[in-house]
Amino acid sequence: MASGTDRFEDLIAWQKARELVSSIHAVTSDRRQWSDADLARQLRRAAVSSMSNIAEGFERDGSAEFEHVLSVAKASCAEVRSLLYAAWDYGFLDEATFQRLHGQATETGRVIGGLRAAVQRRATQTSRHSQHPTRSASSSTWHSAPSTQHSV
Repeated sequence: MASGTDRFEDLIAWQKARELVSSIHAVTSDRRQWSDADLARQLRRAAVSSMSNIAEGFERDGSAEFEHVLSVAKASCAEVRSLLYAAWDYGFLDEATFQRLHGQATETGRVIGGLRAAVQRRATQTSRHSQHPTRSASSSTWHSAPSTQHSV
């Protein structure tokens, strides 16, 4: 990945997602408090999904794939936020814990969205630089040169 880093672990988005996973796990690990084990597991899975998708996308070939997987990671943060409402409604979270985790999931989603936008901008700039304008010999109009040229 040509993002200025060689490791997904260096991405702030991945670091934020990792912190979210840790926070969610810490809150949902008390089985006495969480009588709905399925909700606790789904919250953990959604948080882990966000972190894992960032790592997976980073290692894929091409910015389009990375951009897509970052969309999935951001959506997983939205899933976490939605599940937090259910947990709060069911009485598994007090308001302060809900607000803290919801804020953390929101911030993580924002950072992932920023990374996605940066990847998109970089892809757009790269494609612009790879197409050099040329003037057609038979007309006075400009057009993009083909990305691959063959010599005869």
